[in-house]
Amino acid sequence: MTHAPHRPTTRPLLAIILVSYFMIILDNSIIFTGLPQIQTAMGLTATELSWVQNAYTLVFGGLLLLGARAGDLLGRRRVFVAGLALFGVASALVGLAPAGWWLIAARAVQGVGAAVVAPTALSLLTAHFEPGPERTRAVAAYGAVAGIGASVGLVVGGALAQWVSWRAGFLINVPIGAALAWAAVRTIPTSAPARGRFDTAGAVLSTLGVGSLVFGIVASGDPDLAGDAGWAAPAVVVPLMVGGMLLAALVLNEARAAQPIMPLRLFASRERTGAYVARMLFAGTMIGFFYFTTQFLQSAYGFTPLAAGVAFFPMTVVNFAVAVFVARLTRRFGNAPLLAVGLAFTLAGIAWLAQVTPSAPYATAVALPMVLVGIGQGLAFGPLTAAGIAGLQAADAGAGSGLVNTAHQLGSSLGVAVLVTAGAGTGTLAREVATAYAGGTAMLAAALAVVLLLIVPRELAARRAAPARKEAHV
Repeated sequence: MTHAPHRPTTRPLLAIILVSYFMIILDNSIIFTGLPQIQTAMGLTATELSWVQNAYTLVFGGLLLLGARAGDLLGRRRVFVAGLALFGVASALVGLAPAGWWLIAARAVQGVGAAVVAPTALSLLTAHFEPGPERTRAVAAYGAVAGIGASVGLVVGGALAQWVSWRAGFLINVPIGAALAWAAVRTIPTSAPARGRFDTAGAVLSTLGVGSLVFGIVASGDPDLAGDAGWAAPAVVVPLMVGGMLLAALVLNEARAAQPIMPLRLFASRERTGAYVARMLFAGTMIGFFYFTTQFLQSAYGFTPLAAGVAFFPMTVVNFAVAVFVARLTRRFGNAPLLAVGLAFTLAGIAWLAQVTPSAPYATAVALPMVLVGIGQGLAFGPLTAAGIAGLQAADAGAGSGLVNTAHQLGSSLGVAVLVTAGAGTGTLAREVATAYAGGTAMLAAALAVVLLLIVPRELAARRAAPARKEAHV
C-alpha cells in the first residue's frame, strides 16, 4: 500500500512543525538572558521577576492536555492556526508591555498559545507521517529542535538583549507566527472533527490538577510564598496535595469517559510510560543545566549575556552534528539502545560539570563536559520522543502528544525547583551550582534506569519476535 498523495506535502508540513516548535522552545529559553534588563526597565522585585517566567510555565503546563485533545476533537489544522495566532498576539503584547503586571499577564496568554501549538505540532507529525523511515527522520528532526532550540535561545536572547532590546526577542515572534499560520492554512490537510461529547470533567480536572502541581513546584522557589520553610510551606504543600487529588480524580473520570482527554490506554505500553517518566527526569536536568550554567558563566567568569550564550556553542554544535545522523543510527541500532547511550553521555557530562569551581578554566571545566552533554542530547531527544508516541493510533495522536509535552513541562518545572532547593543554603553560587549538577546527575541516573528497565527490554523482545512473525506469514 502506498501513500503517494501525502508525499508532496510532507516536506513543507515538517518544516511548519519544526519551525513552530522551535519558536516555542526558543521563547522558553530566550527569556533567561533578558531577565536583568527586564528587571531594570520595569522596576520589578525579585519575586515579580520570577513570575515573568512562572506565569508562562504555570499556564503552559496546566493547559497542555486540554490543548492537545482540542486538536483531535476540533480539527488539528484549525486548532494549530488558532494557537499560532494567539501566541503571536501575546508575543506582541509582551514586547510592547508598559508595566510589569502587563508583562506577566501577557506571558500567561503566551502560555495558552504554547499549550496549543506544542502538542498539536507533534500530533500533526504523528498523524501525517507513517511509521517507518519517514517518521523516524521526522521525529529525529523534532528531537533535534528540542535539544538545540534551548541553547540557541540563549545566544539569540543574549545578542538581542545586548545589541537591541529584550523586547525584540518577543516581537520577532509576530511575523514568524503570521507566516507559519499562513503556510499552515495552505499546506496542512484538514482533519474532520471527532464526533461525540467533549470530556469537560477531564478538561477541568487535568487543567486544575497539572496547574496546581506546577504552582506548588514554582512556589517552592518563591521566597514570598515559601519563605524559609521551602517545600514544607503551606503555599507549596496545599497545591501539591490538591493537584495530586485532582489528578487521582482525573484517572477515575478517564476510566468512564466516552472520549477521555487522557485515554488510560496510553499507559498500557511500558515503552510509552517509561518514556514519559524518563522525559520528566531528563527535561528537569536539562532546564536546570541551562538555568545554573547561565548564572555561573556570568558570575564566576564575568561573561556578558551574549558571551554566556555563545559559551554553549560546544554543546549546540555537537548536538546538531549528532542529531543529523540519528535517523540513520536508529535504523541500524534501534531506538532504545540509542536512547540509553544518549542518556549515558549526558549523565557523564553533567557529572563532570558537578566538579566545576570558579578557578577552573572554562575549556576543561565547562566546554568539554558540554561536548558530552551535546552528544547525549543529540542521541537521546529523538528516540525519547519516538518512544513517547510509539504505537499511537491517529485518533490518539493529540492526547499522546499532550502527555509527551506535559511530561516535559512538569519535569522542567520540577527540575528547577528541586535543584534550586538542593543548592540553597550551600553558601556560594559555585557550591549551589555544583550541588545542583550533582542532583541532575542523580536524576539522569534514574532516567537511565527507567529506560533500561522499561524501554530497552520491550524493543529487544519485539526484535526477537519479528523473525517468528515473518516465518508465520511465509
